[in-house]
Amino acid sequence: MASRSSRIGAASKHARRPARQHIRLLASAPPPKQPQSWLTHRVKANPVLYTVFLGFARALGYGSPKQLANRRALHMYNILCAMRADQEANFWRKECALPPTFQSWFTVTNLHVWLLTVRLRALPAPHGLNHIQGLIDHFFQDVEERVRAVLQPGVLPPRSTSDASLTPTASSEIKHRAELKKRARAPERLVTRHMKIFREQWAGMGMSMDLGLVRGDAEMAAAIWRNLLGGRGARGISRPEVGAKLGQSAAEKPEKPEFRRSVNLVGGLVENVEKIDVVVEETRDDLSGVYDFGANESDRYIAYPELMETLVGYLRHEAQRLERIPDEDILGQRVVGKEGEGVKKLMWGKVRP
Repeated sequence: MASRSSRIGAASKHARRPARQHIRLLASAPPPKQPQSWLTHRVKANPVLYTVFLGFARALGYGSPKQLANRRALHMYNILCAMRADQEANFWRKECALPPTFQSWFTVTNLHVWLLTVRLRALPAPHGLNHIQGLIDHFFQDVEERVRAVLQPGVLPPRSTSDASLTPTASSEIKHRAELKKRARAPERLVTRHMKIFREQWAGMGMSMDLGLVRGDAEMAAAIWRNLLGGRGARGISRPEVGAKLGQSAAEKPEKPEFRRSVNLVGGLVENVEKIDVVVEETRDDLSGVYDFGANESDRYIAYPELMETLVGYLRHEAQRLERIPDEDILGQRVVGKEGEGVKKLMWGKVRP
């Protein structure tokens, strides 16, 4: 059965709706902090032990340029990207009409991963490549952990949710495992399939946004409409009077679908395009929450040109702001233990200033 499978063809001139998954999570919250062990506390508290530890770590390559870039990228991802969907939740949910789902979190996070990647490309070799690789690795590691937390609860060790639960009691741990056993675990192939779709969405958005960055604002607005706004209205805009006969009551009107969506026929779950009934698929609710506005909401399209202009202006402004930041500030001190310093200075501005 077909679905809106991927964004790998997002740079195409044909409007296609990206894949929207059935996963509905409250997973947009940032991953909780990992508790520090007693050994970590002891090493940090003793300057001599700390110096010995750093010397041993450097001997093992812990302080290599690639490792430093990887840890710097982790701080960039956690602070600049993973939190973005929640920082401007009202804008994404109300103005962009993105529902509070995992797919929406992925889309907004992916957009800012791309925007940060644009700046990292300008770093001198090999720092640019190392930081980009680290950023993408941490992004997809986070995505997989969030997917598995829903589809395969208990497979990954539970993370601490607060500082008060650093050392959970035996009874609480037993209760937690008992609750996980009650929930069925999805097969591994389902996790793999979702990760494949997300990879295609990442590649599709990146290609289309890169094209918009080069060709101009009109191309970028089109990429935003396809990848972020769901390609709403690609097949036309419904009007309340269409299909209703003069003098016909609401009860007598023929039943019509309350939604319509664009179906992407490239990649993802689509294997045999010839067997797909596109008309049927367009009117099938995939539970994504992202589909064309109904006839009673058609006036929301009026704000779309201004909304796309706002988003294009936001992306252009942030790209130029990052361009003005010196490479030294992007790279940080490049010292073991200080990889996260200065990252907050790169924080995004508001979408609407």
